[in-house]
Amino acid sequence: MRVATFNIASGRGADGVFDLDRFAAVIAGLDADVLALQEVDRDQPRSGGADLTAWAASAMGAVAQVFAPTLFGTPGDRWTAAGGTNRAGPAYGCALLSRVPLRDLEILRIPAAPVAVPLWAPGVGRVVLREEPRVAIVARAELRAGAPVTVAATHLPFVPGWKHWQLARLARELQSRPDPLLLLGDLNVQAAATRLTGYRALARAPTFPAARPRLQLDHVLLRGPLDALGRVTATAAPAVTVSDHRPLLVDVDVGGAGGAAG
Repeated sequence: MRVATFNIASGRGADGVFDLDRFAAVIAGLDADVLALQEVDRDQPRSGGADLTAWAASAMGAVAQVFAPTLFGTPGDRWTAAGGTNRAGPAYGCALLSRVPLRDLEILRIPAAPVAVPLWAPGVGRVVLREEPRVAIVARAELRAGAPVTVAATHLPFVPGWKHWQLARLARELQSRPDPLLLLGDLNVQAAATRLTGYRALARAPTFPAARPRLQLDHVLLRGPLDALGRVTATAAPAVTVSDHRPLLVDVDVGGAGGAAG
């Protein structure tokens, strides 16, 4: 069984060009059984108006797909915070896809920073950032026969300090969900991910920037005993032709349940 997380950067390649066939080929090549995606577009002009969740689900052979918008409108321009999963129009957010059924689905809303945050951008100088809202998709996936796993997928901001508060808050909100629990996503933190959550890192590999990665911003974390999930047999952060992040893959031997490890 393979679990993976991937910040797809709206499906754009390193060349800045969006190509739907290239995007689908990359997703298929990951061969993931459970896949968390971040920076996912739906009906956005920059990605050809495509529903990237649906395309990814088709490419990997998913039987369950969840898209949770964080905003409606255009990221970085005019947008409004999302409050549900079914509103029409251009949207942007996170997705969770699975080759096994998902149940007990929840969408957790994570508060954005209450004020605009000044940051220093290379080549630009001081900018004032209006932080986008965040979500976590939580579901139960029966990756082992008769032993469901809780999966939470999220994307946290790069705002210093605030991202740490959000991650700690998310870990508290997940306390009532049963173990084993997998937290997948671009958390925009490195070693602090395990310290702030108390979870175990199932993979350690730099994922950003994609061309020459030196930072691990993307994580697959486990809460609960490892033997309740299975034995980790391989991890990887392969170079692909989409995004400024690399995907993070974890193969787990679950005793034949779930999908193939790939």
